[in-house]
Amino acid sequence: MHNHKSDMAVRVPASQLKFGVMQGRLSPPEDGRFQSFPRHSWREEFARARAAGLDYIEWIHDAYGYTANPIFTAEGLAEFDALKREHSIATPALCGDWFMDFPLIRCTPEELAQREQHLYQLISIAARIGAWRMVLPFVDQSRITAETEKQQVIDVLNRALPIAQQHNVELHLEADFNPADFAAFLDRIPHPFLKVNWDSGNSSGLGYIPHEEFAAYGDRLGSVHIKDRYKKPEGGVETRPLGHGSADFDDVFASLRSLNYTGGLTLQVARAEPGNEVNFIKSQLHFLKQYC
Repeated sequence: MHNHKSDMAVRVPASQLKFGVMQGRLSPPEDGRFQSFPRHSWREEFARARAAGLDYIEWIHDAYGYTANPIFTAEGLAEFDALKREHSIATPALCGDWFMDFPLIRCTPEELAQREQHLYQLISIAARIGAWRMVLPFVDQSRITAETEKQQVIDVLNRALPIAQQHNVELHLEADFNPADFAAFLDRIPHPFLKVNWDSGNSSGLGYIPHEEFAAYGDRLGSVHIKDRYKKPEGGVETRPLGHGSADFDDVFASLRSLNYTGGLTLQVARAEPGNEVNFIKSQLHFLKQYC
């Protein structure tokens, strides 16, 4: 277990890295959901992010929060813009968890057409809120399991990527392929606006080696989610505080440095005790900054 930084760790200049948090981690869970758009407290999270010492919030769009999410109305966007300015918090990323509920695979042609149209709408919204990247999750219930599904995702992306490029929004794939399979999949879609979203907890839970993954992805690495999990036979499903799982953060940061990565680190960490979110996120940020 790698709980402490070593003196040999390669350091990434702190000035190059921005630190953010996955939306909802600065509020108690709603309706027992580990991750969801915080319908009741999204406004308060701007001040909490600033209090925790963060630079940005990775915004969530999911089915649970759809009707309360301010990014879909002019009035909501006006309030959203004002809160960003007031607290100096950026929103450089949009996490498309909606596609966990409504995957771009294993659906009827009619459903796929509707979901693709929603993807195009989200790309334009991402640009509107200052998000230069959008994470598309293909894990858990939306994981890609067959060659036919790979081809369907490739077709969807080939239609979406010109729209994404027009809006200057990268599409970042989160998937549980092993590094070689993920690299081979990316090779089938050479568009410069398609990147990898890498997750330190998913990686450690699956037993992958960060420098091997980053060597496979190279300049296709687009964004990073930070959490920690133990390697388990079934994939390490429990997220733990940073330093209390199997993630090798020495290797993570040495690998990021080798790629001159500056894309931001989003804390998608374990849940705090309700009401202690800001202090807990501060502690997780302090842990990370040991490596910077």
